[in-house]
Amino acid sequence: MKGGLGLNTIASTIHPYPTQAEVIKKTANAWRKTTLSEGKKQFLRKLFSWMRR
Repeated sequence: MKGGLGLNTIASTIHPYPTQAEVIKKTANAWRKTTLSEGKKQFLRKLFSWMRR
């Protein structure tokens, strides 16, 4: 985040070691979880539930 890269850029980068890529993806997902409000989470749950039908 400090480098000015977006999460999509970080997640789509091919890393030399699968373990490094997994750590970065998990870190990005953990950060995303902290930025979502409860209302946004509820909206996304309903949206994804509707899309699965």
